[in-house]
Amino acid sequence: MGGELRALMARIRQEVGAPAELAVYETLVATGDHEALAGVLTASGEPLWAREIAAFRLGCAGDRRAFETLVLLLNHREPARCASAAYALALLGDPRTARAAAALATNSLRTAYALYPVRLLTELRAPESVPALTATLRRLLAPQEPYWRVALACVEGLGALGDRRAEPVLTEARGHPRLGEAAAQALSRLA
Repeated sequence: MGGELRALMARIRQEVGAPAELAVYETLVATGDHEALAGVLTASGEPLWAREIAAFRLGCAGDRRAFETLVLLLNHREPARCASAAYALALLGDPRTARAAAALATNSLRTAYALYPVRLLTELRAPESVPALTATLRRLLAPQEPYWRVALACVEGLGALGDRRAEPVLTEARGHPRLGEAAAQALSRLA
């Protein structure tokens, strides 16, 4: 957790403004009190950065009270917040994580924010992973689809998972100009 925590703290430190906020920031970074961290998640009026620190620290410690906040951050418009949430969710070990990541990855209204849920599904190797990645990739193969990076993450994830159920959609992806090479490599990795 050291490197991830340091990156999170460096990023959030730039968001902290007033001296009073700096004191809160330093307390959240230093405390080992899970009850205090959980209190930040439920208290009204807490800034997003404070909730993020608390959820990240609790999630990395396996405290499931962080789940809801981490899922909200996994679907945030800022990629750095999504990356931190995905990291903590992978460590959390909550059985709801794969279902939540699959719901976010397959939501056609939130495709712009689906990159980290797709990557998390690959890392989790859960029963939901292949169906969600396959459904998302199939939708993103449409002509003029702007989210090719999400599609590429699906292709790479399906290759890493090595499940033969992905063969039809990966075969279709081979004909896509930006995905062809990755799809061919993914197909070669199927069990």
